[in-house]
Amino acid sequence: MAGLVGIAVWASAAPLYAGGRAAPKGTELAANEPASASTLATGPSANQLPMLPPSIQGDSVAAIVNDTAISTMDVQQRLKLFLVTTGTHPNPKQMKSLRAEILKQLETERIQLLEAQKHNISVSAGEVDTAINRILSENHINKDKLKATFAAAGVQMSTLRGQIAAQIAWSKTVQSRYGDEAEVSPKQVNEELKRIKRNANKPRYEVSEIFLAIDNPADKAKVKKAMDAVLAQIRNGAPFPSVARSVSQNPTAADGGDLGFITADQLPPPLETALLKLKTGEISKPILGPGGYYVLALREIQVPAGSKLAQQKPVAPAYPPGVLPLARVLLPIGPKPPPALLKNAVLAAEVLRSRIVDCKMLPDLVQHMRGAIYMNLGTMRLTNLSAQIRQALAKTTAGEATEPFESSAGIELIVRCDKRPPQVITYKVPSRNQVANQLYQEQMAVLARRFLRQLRRHADIETR
Repeated sequence: MAGLVGIAVWASAAPLYAGGRAAPKGTELAANEPASASTLATGPSANQLPMLPPSIQGDSVAAIVNDTAISTMDVQQRLKLFLVTTGTHPNPKQMKSLRAEILKQLETERIQLLEAQKHNISVSAGEVDTAINRILSENHINKDKLKATFAAAGVQMSTLRGQIAAQIAWSKTVQSRYGDEAEVSPKQVNEELKRIKRNANKPRYEVSEIFLAIDNPADKAKVKKAMDAVLAQIRNGAPFPSVARSVSQNPTAADGGDLGFITADQLPPPLETALLKLKTGEISKPILGPGGYYVLALREIQVPAGSKLAQQKPVAPAYPPGVLPLARVLLPIGPKPPPALLKNAVLAAEVLRSRIVDCKMLPDLVQHMRGAIYMNLGTMRLTNLSAQIRQALAKTTAGEATEPFESSAGIELIVRCDKRPPQVITYKVPSRNQVANQLYQEQMAVLARRFLRQLRRHADIETR
């Protein structure tokens, strides 16, 4: 009924530039021989990258990167992984654009893996297991359910493991190459702490990003078109973190695009301007910024306690007591469905609930769930609702959906369409060590983008 929501993308695969180099051989899997991401993830017995010639075990070749081949099977598997983790159903035109973007991402990963091999960087199976276990924990699912879902969609577990291994390998490669070059001086920390204290009473924005690089100025229009296609998938219900992990070319992709809480002035001017126009839950249009195109998602706004905004008198509720604007989503499976159908419907409803940000996007989300029905209930008196619905709503706050519940018509969600107020917090100034680490991460991210541009510029890539 719906794909698993962001199952492979809602957790960080590995810390970004954590300061560690590759462990001594014997504790990790050697990567100094040609190896695919799957080899890095599962051990030396996995299939190695084919050096052309020969051909790829009967598969056709989708691209050749520095004399190593990416097969059409590789592309198909990654495409299936994207679809099952986002639950989207692209039309043929969107599918073509999506396939092209996924192939480009695989080409980039191949460049990164070959560079990892060059520097004898390796990734252990245990590191990949740790990342997957973190993902499972944060999504509240177990490995058996993950494997069953993948099997039903024709996705091999090695596809997910390979994607995670590639991210870890690249992070280690950048750390190995630039770890000693990125330096944060006491003066830089002092200046950043001063800036933070000046902005202590300003709103803080929880933001996620997707970035597509413009490696060649002649490709500007092509990259914009690719970002438009990516944004279309998100508008059609694909979870932002899933898409970010699949296609974003910034290091934050490993965290589903998460930038954390920031002040607006921490972003470059074009991104700052776009962010300040967003409301909670909204996603920007493609933004031309440093190095390429960006899309920003505003997840939450924190208003510091003591600020002018926080001290303002609370706005009177837009609706009188006992009245709420509501929407209803129904998965019509009947009063006595088979246990398997009931279980799948509840899972689909949970997936939908996790994606709901506000009622504006609800019709589009429901449209992409086969058989689901959306109803705008308008403004309702709670006394006119059943006791079951009132009890479910009592556990919600503004803008939230109830937990899925069973009725005589099927599985239902009731969504509150009133607006959530800003979150008021007491902001704690970070320590010097935290600030130094943040500045270090920012430097490493810049160096990583520059390094990748250089590698792509000198890579021999033939897309077929």
